Amino acid sequence: MLSRKLLALVAPEGLLLVATTALVYWTASFPAAGPVVRLYPSVVLAAGIFLGWRFQRGRLLLALFALALADRALTWLIAPASAASYAGPATVRLVAMLLPATLAVLAFIAERGVLTAVGLRRFALLMGGAALVLAAWLLADVRPADTARVLEATLLPAPFLTGLPVGQPAAAVTLIAIGALVARTIWRPDAQTRGFLWAAIGGVVAVSVGPVGGRSTLYFANAGLVLVVATVESAYAMAYHDELTGLPGRRALNEALQRVDDLYTVAMVDVDHFKQFNDTYGHDVGDQVLRMVAERLSQVDGGGRAFRYGGEEFAVLFPDRSCDESLPHLESLRRSVCDAAFTIRGKNRPRKKPESGRGRGGGAGKVTITVSIGAAQARDAATADDVVKAADRALYRAKEAGRNRVEV
Repeated sequence: MLSRKLLALVAPEGLLLVATTALVYWTASFPAAGPVVRLYPSVVLAAGIFLGWRFQRGRLLLALFALALADRALTWLIAPASAASYAGPATVRLVAMLLPATLAVLAFIAERGVLTAVGLRRFALLMGGAALVLAAWLLADVRPADTARVLEATLLPAPFLTGLPVGQPAAAVTLIAIGALVARTIWRPDAQTRGFLWAAIGGVVAVSVGPVGGRSTLYFANAGLVLVVATVESAYAMAYHDELTGLPGRRALNEALQRVDDLYTVAMVDVDHFKQFNDTYGHDVGDQVLRMVAERLSQVDGGGRAFRYGGEEFAVLFPDRSCDESLPHLESLRRSVCDAAFTIRGKNRPRKKPESGRGRGGGAGKVTITVSIGAAQARDAATADDVVKAADRALYRAKEAGRNRVEV
């Protein structure tokens, strides 16, 4: 379980950031790579703008704009400042503070499009943050001592915190933002959330490197690339995975059937009396039943892979397995669903368990969920569509024979 959570945090966006960071560091010493390096940020920005516009991903566009503003702030506001001025350090500290916080906020808010009232308000808030950086730069040039007193404030007197390159306030905000993104990614390990997490880390790397020689621009581009790849991965998940159950969808099954060899088995799984159950307890409880069944199906062994076929129907594909070889695993799957205790929450049941006693308005009771399964094996020149139809016919035989059984 721990390894799966760590994998959800790292792959693939984290690995991409590490790889691109190492690549940028390595190619910086090769003059021949100069033209490619100069084009890299523009290509990433153009790809991100296109994806954001095409798929109406307002959060992606705002995040890319935040990275671009941070890059321009470091490039334009630090160089003109004199060595005696505090304007340069103030810019670094504010960017280090605002960029991770902005990406963390974007990870938690809902997607509301691009050219919408909500999207435009969010863009205005982002511009307000840019104006704050500019105002701090001007103030730091006029009142350097007062500005430094705020941005260099000592929050913790611990010795290991006294030498932070961006000051304790900026470091504290950065740690809080990244901590919130880590928690969000563990709780909801989707591509978009991972993208914001690793883009924030990439932004921290860019601020730490600094604008000398245009290096920070390349590292900001790495953070943008992570967001672009996360958007593509999210679009793929939406197309090939069922949002309710998390299982691969029917399109993924069709593609998997195109890649199997001559020998394979398809099993169609249907939740018994689901319509009656839905009418009695409501669609919310019905969705909980589908998620429970999907979780059991995802644990099928014997090399099987579960898919959401549609409605209350699922499919399990066993590559390189005959019906005889797949049958024990299907029987085990049927029993695991039947043996699972499913409790119907009562209308007056409290959300939290009482500290003592049973409390009032308990659950409405436990119900048994069963599934009927029909399986078919590929034979001779049978097409995948023929095998699925044969498995569907076997499923109807299982239902006519009394349900909660497997027919092949």
